[in-house]
Order: sequence, then C-alpha cells, then structure tokens
Amino acid sequence: EMLLHGEADIGVATEALALYPQLVTLPCYRWTHSIIVPPKHPLLAVDGVVSLEQLAAYPIITYEQGYTGRSHIDQAFHQAGLEPDVVLTAMDADVIKTYVELGMGVGIVASIALDVERDVGLKIIDAGHLFPINQTRLAVRQGNWLRGFAYSFIETFVPTLTKEVVEKAHIKPE
Repeated sequence: EMLLHGEADIGVATEALALYPQLVTLPCYRWTHSIIVPPKHPLLAVDGVVSLEQLAAYPIITYEQGYTGRSHIDQAFHQAGLEPDVVLTAMDADVIKTYVELGMGVGIVASIALDVERDVGLKIIDAGHLFPINQTRLAVRQGNWLRGFAYSFIETFVPTLTKEVVEKAHIKPE
C-alpha cells in the first residue's frame, strides 16, 4: 500500500506484487522452503525424503497468508488433497522457529531464514521437493522517478539490477 500511494519508493516481496499493474517488478532471487523440527522429532527418522502426507500428520506452524511463499505451501497441500493442521501463523521466521523449539508443531520456513550455527535447537529437513520454488521480486511504481540512493540500494540488494536495468524496465511501454 505504501508503494502504491507514493509513501515508499521500493517494495520487496515474494507474493502479491505481480497483482498490481501500476508496479514494475524485477526478479531478485529464488529460494525454497525447509521443514524445521525439534531434535528427536519422528520426521527425522523418515527413510528417504519426507512426503506431504507425513508432514500433514503434525500440527504446522508457518507464515501468514500472503507472506513468504505461503501460497505455494497451501497449493501443494491442496493439490495432494490434504488439509494441513496449521495451528499458528506468523510473518516472521524467528517467531515460527521459537514456537517449533517450544514443541508446538512442525515449522515450514524459508530456507534462507535458517542459520545452523544460531538455530542449534532445531533440525532442518529439506522441503525443496514438496513446494514450488519461490521468486522474491523488487517493485517500483510504473514511471516513478527514483533518487540516486534508491538505485544504490537496489544494486546493493541485487547486483544485477543496475540503474540501467531498472530504468529500462520501469519506463511504461507505449
């Protein structure tokens, strides 16, 4: 909303940006989800890869609707004909990790939100085979003039998004 109303110059999100034709969106990076569990959780003993059916047998803690690839999580369960028991949602991976550590459920988070050195109370299970790859995108308002520091931020965030690339992308075609 802030971007659409001119209160912000740049937006970064995984979901929803493509829904607004007044925004120009540029790809930043691709990422997958991981499952997080407390040590000694039964999913750690699964022979081979964890299936959606096995995952759905546990209470799930994950992102709120519209955040961090949640639509891909819901879509995967729906396509498999499964109804996950989502017991808690949050916008922040650290909140999800905390509740998983407390034993309230199994977490599904962005793989990039995990740090094996910091998250010592959790075990990580790859879920790249369960959910589609996510694409984080950067957005600016169509035809909006950006200041130099905005271009600097964008290029620092995604080195391939140079000022020239951004300018070319955000000029509205005739």
